[in-house]
Amino acid sequence: GASGFVGTHVLQALAASGASVRAAVRTPAVVVPGVDCVPVGDLAGGGDWTRALAGVDAVVHAAARVHATGAAARDESAFSAVNVVATEKLARACAAAGVRRLVFVSSVKVNGEATAERPFTADDAPQPDDAYGRSKLAAERVLA
Repeated sequence: GASGFVGTHVLQALAASGASVRAAVRTPAVVVPGVDCVPVGDLAGGGDWTRALAGVDAVVHAAARVHATGAAARDESAFSAVNVVATEKLARACAAAGVRRLVFVSSVKVNGEATAERPFTADDAPQPDDAYGRSKLAAERVLA
C-alpha cells in the first residue's frame, strides 16, 4: 500500500523521522523521494517478498483491494485474494525472514457502516456490510 492514500502518509512520516524505509510496490516507482522501492508484483498473483523483506525489522502492511464499483464491489473472491490470502502470505514471509513486527492496517468497515448514538469501540461485535469489510475482518482473524 506504499502508493495508496494511507501508505504515502506513513512513508512520508517514517522518512521524515529519519528511519531507513523500504517500500514494497507492484511496479518500480518512486513513491517518496529517498525511499527505496522494491517491486513485489501483484499481490493477488502471490507477490515475491524475498528482496523486500531482507534485513527488515518491521513491516507496515497497508496494501488492500479497496475501491470497486458495480459487480466488482461484490466480488468476494477478488477482495479475499488480496486482503486475506496475500496478507497471510506476507505474514508468513515476514516470519520466515525474521521480521520482528508486522503492523496490519485494517479498516473501521470491519465494524459496519455507521453508528447511531456512539462511536464504534473495540468491544463491539464486528458487522461488516460489504465484501471489503468482510475481507478485512477475515484478514484480522487470519493474523490473530
